Amino acid sequence: MVAKFEWERRKFLHRKPLMRLLDLRLCLLAATLVLSGLSVLHSLSSTQIRLTSEQDYRRLSFIATVRPQTEDADHKPPAYFRPGALWVDTDGVPIQAHGGGVMEHNGMYYWYGEDKNGETFKPWSIIAEGAARVEVIGIRCYSSHDLANWQNEGLALQAEQHQDLAKSMVVERPKVIYNDLTQQFVMWMHIDDARYKKASIGVAVSGRPMGPFQYLRSSRPHGQESRDMTLFKDEDGSAYVVYSSNGNKDLHIGRLSRDYTNVVGDYRKAIVGDSREAPALFKHADQYYMVTSGCTGWDANKALIHTAGNIMGDWALLGNPCLGESEMEAAQTFGAQSTFVLPVPGGPGRFIFMADQWNPEDLRSSRYTWLPLWVLDGDEESLDRDGPSSLETAESSVVTVLVQWQELWRLSDLEQPSWDAAALSNATSQKAA
Repeated sequence: MVAKFEWERRKFLHRKPLMRLLDLRLCLLAATLVLSGLSVLHSLSSTQIRLTSEQDYRRLSFIATVRPQTEDADHKPPAYFRPGALWVDTDGVPIQAHGGGVMEHNGMYYWYGEDKNGETFKPWSIIAEGAARVEVIGIRCYSSHDLANWQNEGLALQAEQHQDLAKSMVVERPKVIYNDLTQQFVMWMHIDDARYKKASIGVAVSGRPMGPFQYLRSSRPHGQESRDMTLFKDEDGSAYVVYSSNGNKDLHIGRLSRDYTNVVGDYRKAIVGDSREAPALFKHADQYYMVTSGCTGWDANKALIHTAGNIMGDWALLGNPCLGESEMEAAQTFGAQSTFVLPVPGGPGRFIFMADQWNPEDLRSSRYTWLPLWVLDGDEESLDRDGPSSLETAESSVVTVLVQWQELWRLSDLEQPSWDAAALSNATSQKAA
């Protein structure tokens, strides 16, 4: 090796000076190119690793979809829900669907909610006029096959197409149901001014689930104030609106017209004088259930659940359905407020409790709390008879409605409840004072 090096050195020295200079320049150029290439490769590698890490962090912040190496490539990995964590869409952008609800149509789920991706005006500002708010942007729609990975379908209802949808107004609690007779998707929402004096309901329709929706009008159903509201479509195709009224003291229920764009007949006062809002209505085994929130502004409070055998009949209070690690957590609905209860296909008595964790300092960053909800009867195993929200029926069986806090869960967990008798017996089931 040394001899070869010495031979090359002597060969180089015996070359003409001009040739030696040219060789040196070529060597320097080659070295520069090599170093530049290594630098670029290192930069690209570092950038790729960093971007991948950031994207993975955002995507895994709410949904863990790690695929085992042994899993078949065509098999969809399980989706995990992490209540209260950042939830992003399939593009990695935070989901904007606050105060919303989910509709299933032809095997696809559609999530509608308030787009609050704007500046939050504080209560003392001139624009807010007494309540933290964001200028109206519109109602955004997302679609999903698995309830976990959501694709942004854009604004289903655009702002400013009507004076009710002006930026200075309030558009809240959008809910959508499908009318089999007219083959139209019908959206109802709370329409108000910045001081919450209009207290009306707005109606819009579309031939497509993702819109665009055409805004029709706003009105006060049955001539009554209407603020927080929800829609419910029964198995026979009849539909109902539930809304807070009379300064939020009462909760009314009214039947919708055949085309779902108006109310017909009289209304029923389901809850009187208890100041409840954020209603979420669902049905199981011919019994109706309704989760509501107290009226404490943006602050969390205790959820209550009522039940009725006839949706337009008398409603009985069951209690607080929430079960957490402490009574304080359960008494504050885990820092969230109800917005919708979604039936889980193939699982009778199994639902998803949907709620919002509001951030009045920055409403766009408000989070979502989705938790398992069970409706259990006395024949089901692992049921403690003194559990929360229990009702003894005329047949002397016990029905329990339970929303359980879980840091991380998936849909299959609905089939295998994880509470124990001690936790149930210690859970609070106090009724509203």
